[in-house]
Order: sequence, then structure tokens, then C-alpha cells
Amino acid sequence: MEFLSLLTESHTQAFLLLLLRFGGIFAFFPFFDSNLIPVSLRGALAFFMSILFFSILPSQPLALGLSDFLIAMIMELMFGFLASLALQIIFSTLAFAGDSISFAMGLTMASAYDPATGSQKPIVGQVLAMLALLFALELNFHHIIFNFIAQSLEAIPLGQFTPNTNLLESIIKNFANLFSIGFAMAFPILGMILLTDIIFGMIMKTHPQFNLFAIGFPVKIALAFTAIIIIIPSIMNVFEKDLKIGFEFLLQIFG
Repeated sequence: MEFLSLLTESHTQAFLLLLLRFGGIFAFFPFFDSNLIPVSLRGALAFFMSILFFSILPSQPLALGLSDFLIAMIMELMFGFLASLALQIIFSTLAFAGDSISFAMGLTMASAYDPATGSQKPIVGQVLAMLALLFALELNFHHIIFNFIAQSLEAIPLGQFTPNTNLLESIIKNFANLFSIGFAMAFPILGMILLTDIIFGMIMKTHPQFNLFAIGFPVKIALAFTAIIIIIPSIMNVFEKDLKIGFEFLLQIFG
């Protein structure tokens, strides 16, 4: 009843813009954008969170014209999209590292359906992606996002978000670092596989009867999996640091 008393005609625009801000967050942010979460559930969650956060909005009501209100709606959706890019890039580094490891191991064809994205992905990449999501939830990833939204409502009032050149330049720079960071995560395993290939090449030169397909590939895959098990804590440690940097970037730009 208290919510219904607040939802007067002068506050309707503010509530709709708040709903769109949450809708943009749940549509584009990692974990929330998973295909495993039905669209109806994401919409219900956005509506429920809008009701909870409606009470902390600035007291001044909005009085936008039709054209200004439509532009504000688009900007709120763009807010969620641009804010999600910083975190999507961090998760994409793990995906790139997993794809590089799968290619080096010769498991590129060993792909399976990924229900989270609805596409075929290498097994190693899927394992790293699932571990990253579980690790992010362990770090209260979802709570930090809600805290970020609360701070953004104070720093960027509803309907007043406008992309600037600093934001776009920062996103482009972070995207450029995607491949270098992903390669750095996968480099120990890639280096070990390269060393294994060199050793097998030397063996084949000295012992032409050596059957690389029957012996070499299983040994290489076994060594790679052993190295992955050993190095996964280090990969998750780098991922944790990058995730914290990503949230600091969000709070600096949007908060």
C-alpha cells in the first residue's frame, strides 16, 4: 500500500525509467544474461527490484515531454548495456583463454552445447566460464551489482545518463586488453604444450617409428589437463583481481 501511495502520476515516469535501468542490467550483465534464466523471470525480478529501490529515488518528480521521455528510456537501456561491457570483457578473457587452450590441446572439435549462451563451445572454455560464474557469486557478485545500482541512482539521476568520450575510450582500451590478458592466463599451458610438441618432434626425427597419433596426442592431452588443474587457482586469482578492477571502473564512471 505504501508503494501504491507513492506511485502517483508525477512519479510514474521515474518508476518506468527505474524499471528500464534494472531491465538493462538484467538483460546485459554477466550471469543475469544467461539463457538459463527465463526472460519472464528476469522481467519479474526487474519489476520487483524497481519496487524495492523506488523508495530511495530522489524526491523530485519527473515531468518530461513525450520525446524527452522516449530518449530517456533509450538512454537507460544504454546505461545497462555500456555498464555491462566492462564486466563482459573480463568474462570474455576467460573464454578466450579457454578457446586458446582447447585449440592447443587439439580439442577444438570436442565442443558441447552451452545452455548459458545457446551455442557450441569447447569443453575447456565451458569449464572455465562456469568456474568464473561460481567464483563471482562466491564474491557476492550479485550484491555488488545491486550496490552499484543504488550508487548510480545518486550519481546519475534517472533520465540524465549521456555517454561521454571518456567512457567510450575506456571501454575500447579495456577491449584491447582482452586478448593480451586472455593469452597471459593461457600462456603457461600453451608454453607447456609447445614444449611437448618440440620434444615429440625431436623424438620423431630420431625415431621415425614413433607413433605420434597413438602415443603423442594422449600424452599431450593428459599433461595439459594436469597443468590446467594446477594452474586454475592462479587463473581464478587473476580473474578476481580483474573483476575488482572492473567494479572500481564502474563505480568511477557510473557511480
